[in-house]
Order: sequence, then structure tokens, then C-alpha cells
Amino acid sequence: MSDPMNTLTESAPSAPTPSSAEPMVKVTNLHRRFDTVHAVKGISFEIYPGQVVGFIGANGAGKTTTMRMMATLERPTKGKILIGGADVLRETLHVRQIVGWMPDNYGTYANMNVFEYLDFFARAYGLKGAKRNARVEEIMDFADLTVMADRPVNKLSKGMGQRLCFGRMLLPDPQFLILDEPAAGLDPKARIEFKNLVRLLAQQGKTLFISSHILSELGEMCDTLLFIDAGTLVYHGAAEALRRGTHGQQAGAELHVVDVGLAGESGQPFKDWVSMQAGMKILEMRRDGARLELTAASLEVLAEHLRRMVQAGLPVVEFHRVERKLEDAFVDMVKGLHPAGNLSGEGMS
Repeated sequence: MSDPMNTLTESAPSAPTPSSAEPMVKVTNLHRRFDTVHAVKGISFEIYPGQVVGFIGANGAGKTTTMRMMATLERPTKGKILIGGADVLRETLHVRQIVGWMPDNYGTYANMNVFEYLDFFARAYGLKGAKRNARVEEIMDFADLTVMADRPVNKLSKGMGQRLCFGRMLLPDPQFLILDEPAAGLDPKARIEFKNLVRLLAQQGKTLFISSHILSELGEMCDTLLFIDAGTLVYHGAAEALRRGTHGQQAGAELHVVDVGLAGESGQPFKDWVSMQAGMKILEMRRDGARLELTAASLEVLAEHLRRMVQAGLPVVEFHRVERKLEDAFVDMVKGLHPAGNLSGEGMS
């Protein structure tokens, strides 16, 4: 175990890039069956040191089952999970030493205050004497619980309770943190505070795997996203790339909106001209102009769109890129997987 006094107070060096590091997590052909229910269907992915990965899916998609298998709490029916190079089935005790697990529902002891609660778990993790006391105080400071040290845990707000269990998870200095719906039920202030904690841990080189229904928050916190649908992994990539993609178009395409001016009776010729241009469509016709949507997979394609407009004598009044919400990207993706309308995207927000 690394020195706990330095774990939360000093920023770690920049995390290695995927090209220069072994994966912190490697999941290969993972399956989990419950009688007749095939909850997880052969998913595979890798997570590298220092990454913050968001795990997205509707209720019943297989998120919690996957996370429990990674946390050694559920046995895979088939497949392999390596964490820090250790097999979760063959080297379970070692994996548990390097993994922190925060479930969506946590338990507390009503007859303990905050300090006693953390001290109890520090003892359970094998920390002793002055080292244990220092670690508990450090965790309370990091999670902003110091002023709550004497408060009974059953008197904490939802946000403070989440901070307490977040701190409990960090006591043994795990390198890979698994958080199942950690922001559920938190008020806006507590959500902001939680995001700040995640950013601090990422700066210190921790690897985080976070599930949530709040897609916009995952987009802010995470550099990589995993989408799971009906037990199958349907997306693994950057949040920004997902926002730029458009349903039914090539990956990486961006949408731009352009307002142009029109003079006199040029409406119909303008419509005819747009109909002949690849990647352009009319969003709105106005008395003195029009709003166009441009689809461009690169800056060169975008420049060509604008060049053609200038050559046609169309004055560009306004121009901006459309930033898609992750919620929209998720809905588009699920619609593509379930074209008949049997969507599994319920419960996302």
C-alpha cells in the first residue's frame, strides 16, 4: 500500500496514455446469466490508468451487474476480468486491495459518529495506530467532513452521507474506483461538490468507473463513455466524439447552422439550389432570409460548403456549430438499435 499521507494531498504525475501503458482494467467476452435472463452478453473493453470512464445505460441494461462482477461481488458466467493485471476470480483478495466499490445503496451504523464510522473501517482495512488516525483525518479533510466529525451518521444529509461513503471507499488507497449511481438523489450543490471530488481524484492519477442516469454530468466529468444496451456494449469512445456524431450519418460528422440573407423573389431558386447541394438542408425560411443546416465531417468540407454559398451570392449573416446533448445522442443510438420502437432507453435523464 502506498503512503496514505501523500495519497490525497499531492497531485500524481500525468496519467500514461493508452499507447504507453498497460490497461488498468481489461474485460474480455464477459457474460452473466441469471437462469433464463442473459444480463450481460459478451462485452469487452479496456480502461487505462488515470481515465475517468462513464458507464451509461437504461434500467436493466446490465450496468450494475457488470460493475458487481468487476468489484468481485458477482461471478461471471463466462469471460475474464483483469484489474491491475490480476484475475478477479483467481486473485480475488489482491483485486479487492486495489479496487474501491461504492454501491448505489450504502449502509451506515446509526450509533456511530462520522469519525467513529471511518475509524471502524480503517481498522477493518488493517490500518493501525497513528497511521490510522492520520488517514481518517486526511479523508475527512478531503471529503470536507472535518466539521462533521462528531455528528451521528444518521443525522447527515444525503449529500454528506454520500461524502462519508466516498471517504470510506478511499481509506485503503484503492487505485481503481467503481461508483454505481453516486450522484443519485443529490441536490445541485451536492452534485457540484461530488464532481469536484472526482476531478481531484483524476488529477491524482486514480482510475474511475462511474455509472449514472445523469448523462450531462457524465459528459462533464468523464473523458471516455461506455454505452450498454440490453447487455451489449454499443459505444466506447470520447464524449465529445459522441456529441459530434449524428444518427444515420458518418462518425465524427458535425452539424452547423447558418443564417443567410435573401433578396426579393429569390426564395424558390434558393430552395432549388439547396436541394442540389450535398450536406445542406433548409431548417427555416424567413421573409428576408433562411436558416440552413450543414453537415461536415471535416473543416475542409465545411469550408467547401461556405465557399459554394459565397459563390452563389448568399450573404452569411450568422454561423455556429450545433452542440448535441449526450441525452440526444443516447436516444438516437437506441433508436438505431430498436427501429421498431421497442426502446430500452427508459429511465435516462
